[in-house]
Amino acid sequence: MTALSLTLQSLPLVYALSSTTCKSRASPPCITASLSLSRRPELLRQDRRRSVKAMSRDIRSSVLPQQVVELVDESDFDKLLSSENRISITGFGSLLSERSARSTFPELENFRIAKLEGFRRVFAHAAPIFFERGIANPETKEISSLSVEPCEGESLVVSVFEIKRREIPAFIQRELEFRFLAVLPQTMQGKPFTNSAVLCARYSDEEFFQIRCKGNKEIYFQHYGRFNIDKIWRDDILPCRLYLRHCVLAAKNLGDEAYNNFLDHTFLGDRKTTIREFLSSTGSGIMEEEPPEALKSRYGG
Repeated sequence: MTALSLTLQSLPLVYALSSTTCKSRASPPCITASLSLSRRPELLRQDRRRSVKAMSRDIRSSVLPQQVVELVDESDFDKLLSSENRISITGFGSLLSERSARSTFPELENFRIAKLEGFRRVFAHAAPIFFERGIANPETKEISSLSVEPCEGESLVVSVFEIKRREIPAFIQRELEFRFLAVLPQTMQGKPFTNSAVLCARYSDEEFFQIRCKGNKEIYFQHYGRFNIDKIWRDDILPCRLYLRHCVLAAKNLGDEAYNNFLDHTFLGDRKTTIREFLSSTGSGIMEEEPPEALKSRYGG
């Protein structure tokens, strides 16, 4: 196992709840959070069962008919490696932009679009990177980034690309607030991929604090508390304006199908208002706003 500031143990999880129809970043200084799981295995299994049920209640939908595997340990990521020692990553927000993806993963290969069944996009978690870059607006609650969550009947157009094995630890650390899932995208013609891909899905505050921060308030402070964020996953916040604009432009650059899918299958935290509706009402004007000069490349679509 690679030497990281992460202590990792294997605990794969398969979602297996009954299904109901659903209608519808930056590394902190000094202290590093962890994927470490140090409690007794039987307690962890109980906690995991509770956390999955809680997630189902929290998002007002349950999981997919097919099994979706949670990646808990770095060795779980290794199980998804191709014969070329690369792993597939699924992009649904800023990573819909090939330019953004390449700025994060300069050596990525085979950037393309795909379909992902049974998930929806939701703006429902606070992102520290927006505070660090000075583009969050806590007064108006425009501080949210995107995640995805299971939702039967929904279908997303996403990006998929491959990165090298050595990039996995940095990817894990950079996306630490998410639940890592192994999913099987489809081509735009509906043919399942040969290899599974990693998807960053909705997590929970309790799991982030107890597992990723090891129950340590100082670790949490370095990640979120220093920005006065005491709750990460919440339904009463709005998209960060520049980030939303960037994601919409990125989707538009991928073609009409990706663009319309983003507008109609991405929701505010209420899970009712689509981004198309939001941009034509209270979010009007967002697409006309230009990023600061220093961020034009990063948030230019």
